[in-house]
Amino acid sequence: MTTKQALKLTHMASTSLFMACIVYIPVLALRQAGFKWWLIFSLSGHSVVVVLLLVSLYLFALFREVGQAQRIEAEHPLTTTAYYMAFYVAAPLLGGFAGTLGMLGAGDPFEFLLGVSLGTLGTTFAIWVIVDPLAALLEMLLPASRTHRAERLAQAEAQRRAHKERQEHVLAEAFAREERCREHWHQELHPRAERLAALLACDASRFTQAEQEALNIGAEAWRLGGLSCMHQLHDMAKAILGQTADGKERTDYIPYWWDGIGDWRKPSLG
Repeated sequence: MTTKQALKLTHMASTSLFMACIVYIPVLALRQAGFKWWLIFSLSGHSVVVVLLLVSLYLFALFREVGQAQRIEAEHPLTTTAYYMAFYVAAPLLGGFAGTLGMLGAGDPFEFLLGVSLGTLGTTFAIWVIVDPLAALLEMLLPASRTHRAERLAQAEAQRRAHKERQEHVLAEAFAREERCREHWHQELHPRAERLAALLACDASRFTQAEQEALNIGAEAWRLGGLSCMHQLHDMAKAILGQTADGKERTDYIPYWWDGIGDWRKPSLG
């Protein structure tokens, strides 16, 4: 049997004992207070047992599994060892054994079990809540632990800065690439933008022909540079139309003409 398997079995036995002790103490207290067994069982039925089981498992995870998984051996030379882990996991069993030794002379079996339960809970609380955090704190005060922690934090900070610098470099390259594309598109799109502006200024008799020609221009822009290229062409056409306005208000049909070309979608009427 491996050490990990032994720890798992010990964990299961300790958790079972811990849960049984939690259930036994209030049941005994209710019984000594004069409550009937049927009432006790109704108060401490299956739902209460399930809740107590979940609470005990949560305490175990909170004070050991979660915290221990984040501990580094160089900074915690004691609490990361297999011996200490076995000691921690077996805390309820050790408490039950100590309670058994302390109640050997008891004649009442209920009082005997009460002593065992109190010993189990008391020892478990002391180890899980007091001894373990205190041991971890003392480990962190060791010079070697403090030095390793400082180096680890400095290394993590350096990695974070390097990651941030790489992200900024990638973003800068992306912006520069986009700017180069926009400059290139501007030269390619200028004649098309002028033509789109002229199509928007055409009269009603040529509307269908203008729409078809605008569709072809939009498809060319999509093939040239996708949605960004189409937006740039649209903006250029509107700017040219505004510069050559003859006093008449022109409707911008381009967003509707281009609907369905690539990823272009017409604006929502709502």
